[in-house]
Amino acid sequence: MSQRVQDAAAFIDTTLQNEGSWYRADDVETRIGGALASYGASVGAIRGTVRDARRKFKELDHDEVTALASLLWGQPGPGRRPVFERRLAAVVLLQSSADLLRHTDLTRVEGFIRTARTAELVTPLVADVVLPLLAGLKGKDRQRAETVIGRWRQDPEDSVRQAATQTSGITAGTA
Repeated sequence: MSQRVQDAAAFIDTTLQNEGSWYRADDVETRIGGALASYGASVGAIRGTVRDARRKFKELDHDEVTALASLLWGQPGPGRRPVFERRLAAVVLLQSSADLLRHTDLTRVEGFIRTARTAELVTPLVADVVLPLLAGLKGKDRQRAETVIGRWRQDPEDSVRQAATQTSGITAGTA
């Protein structure tokens, strides 16, 4: 992983912690059932932090953007729970980088959907990352993506099947 990706992740993580408040963190953790930790940063602060990171690290290419999203999605350190705001920042990063995404990124997004632990992350992943990605694909890339979505429809995991269902308007009649 490049130093730029690590620096961008550290910038986002530190900023989100600084933007957080204990009462919002308690609210988030209660609302999502304690499945994820929370810094208590607002959605506006998360969006602003990702925007600032994109400006500060403007030369991030496809591989660096997807690596950064994965780094944010994971645990912030050994033995620590994943953090809701970091994961939402990963979603916002992918939303703002939609033009860089490829059909092969659906596998990474599938992993995010599987481990999201809350619809508050799955819904924007599907609506603002998967759907625009699918809508922009053509030819063989489109066919490959539709194969992945078809596999999602048969998946034993509810969240993955529901994600596939939400894409039905884009993939209907073309799979």
